[in-house]
Amino acid sequence: MPNSANYSKSHTQSASKTATAAIAAQPSYIVLPRATELAGKQYQTVLAFLVDHFQQIDISVWQQRINDGKVHWLNGELITADSAYQATARVYYYREVLAETQVPFAEQVLYQDSHTIIVYKPHFLPVTPGGNYVNECLVHRLRIATQIDTVAPAHRLDKDTAGVMLMTLNPQTRHAYHQLFLDGNITKNYQAIAKITPQLLTQLADNSCALPIHWTVKNRIAPANPSFTMQVIEGEANSHSEISLVAVKGDLGLFELSPITGKTHQLRVHMLSLGMPIINDRFYPVLQPKGPDNFDKPLQLLAKRLRFIDPVSGIEQDFQCQGLAF
Repeated sequence: MPNSANYSKSHTQSASKTATAAIAAQPSYIVLPRATELAGKQYQTVLAFLVDHFQQIDISVWQQRINDGKVHWLNGELITADSAYQATARVYYYREVLAETQVPFAEQVLYQDSHTIIVYKPHFLPVTPGGNYVNECLVHRLRIATQIDTVAPAHRLDKDTAGVMLMTLNPQTRHAYHQLFLDGNITKNYQAIAKITPQLLTQLADNSCALPIHWTVKNRIAPANPSFTMQVIEGEANSHSEISLVAVKGDLGLFELSPITGKTHQLRVHMLSLGMPIINDRFYPVLQPKGPDNFDKPLQLLAKRLRFIDPVSGIEQDFQCQGLAF
């Protein structure tokens, strides 16, 4: 099993050299809003809407995409610069980036049947296209490897987090696997490495406490500034994690974590709330400047195990990967 904790410096150096322009193999789409959803705005053409909606993309880029035949309706008919705005219609387009970095770590399929794939996702690899990644993502890799173009994730896993993921194959049964997560009928177990607080180190040294040490963390998590980060705020708890310190090496601790709820960055924020942010976290406690990924320093967070009763077969499933190096 790949272990994202053991990377060589050559990976970081080679990554910068393999950043190339890329266009998405699969189109994205947007549904053109109704008039009541436009806050008084009016658009005569699809192009005018796209330029206004995606303000970070220059009009010249959209014009070039349209000229190149990279924007079309659901039926495949090409959209031109003069195509009239049609409320509720789907507009398909191909995302492009000038420099898409190749992630030099492989996913590994742990199990596959006609409905699901269980896969190990390495650190740094996004699950779906986003940001500077259009093809270098888990979904695209699996679609190529399996030749199944209906591969889709049943749940989220941050780009920076490695571990076991449940992917679905059959659109007819996909909802049953999504429902596992909505109903809390799936057990997720993680590992993390963090620096232990001085107070806790002292308590361990004088034997006033002993391993394992357990915390039940319940608090209210909400978007911070910038909005892709999260914070703990006052109010009724909307997040719950069970966290245990199970091993110590120097001033570092190995933690086992079970998220009961599934808020964005929940485990990272909960570890921060205990005063022990996860090693190599670029968001917490302080947001680091945006820059290329350092493949030598993966976030020390791993989705180690998934357990559930398959809603289609009724079989009890239990999948796990190799733990973090500690």
